[in-house]
Amino acid sequence: MGMTNRVISYIDGFNLYYGLKEMGWRRYYWLNLAELVGNLLKPGQELIRVKYFTARISAKDKDTCSHLKNIMEAKRKRQAVYLEALSTLDDLVIYEGHYLSNIIKCRNCGHFWQSPEEKMTDVNIATEILSDAFDDHFDTAILISGDSDLVPPIQSLRQRYPLKRVVVAFPPHRVTQRLKKAASAYFVIDEIKFRKSLFPNEVAKPDGYILKRPEEWK
Repeated sequence: MGMTNRVISYIDGFNLYYGLKEMGWRRYYWLNLAELVGNLLKPGQELIRVKYFTARISAKDKDTCSHLKNIMEAKRKRQAVYLEALSTLDDLVIYEGHYLSNIIKCRNCGHFWQSPEEKMTDVNIATEILSDAFDDHFDTAILISGDSDLVPPIQSLRQRYPLKRVVVAFPPHRVTQRLKKAASAYFVIDEIKFRKSLFPNEVAKPDGYILKRPEEWK
């Protein structure tokens, strides 16, 4: 019997979300990420931890028109429910970045508003993946992202720790050539894996509170 291959997965939340969104796969937003990564493992691999990187949506901008404020508030509520569902998973840790705002014009009313742009995710992923390699916490890292900003830390990791593997699992519509070259191996996550990795429609928190899958995600 050989030694177990220890796996930590690093998930770029917004990269995954927008990949699913471009496919029109809203029904897969209610993803159990630990199950998804488990479905990506090969025989002999053991999932040690899933690290999920995101930033919370804000709907508090006083300069935002009411139409867009309502849209952002609905998105914020759906995201909050989803993050609570993820927090019920023992082997998953959530890392939160933050937003910067860009000025955007609302097509509906012509009002200019601030569009939040998520920041720090790539830095947080780079920090965690390099720290975990340094502390010898994994043999294989599975990175779910298509962000080419992650190429330098992957190259550094593979140069310093040649026995460790970095496998890139691309979300749909997120394949980048630079990440392909930097990775030890890569593949695109297929729809079957998403379909097999959903939470049930209702998720119970430890205190008994029931989290319900948003209607828009059914």
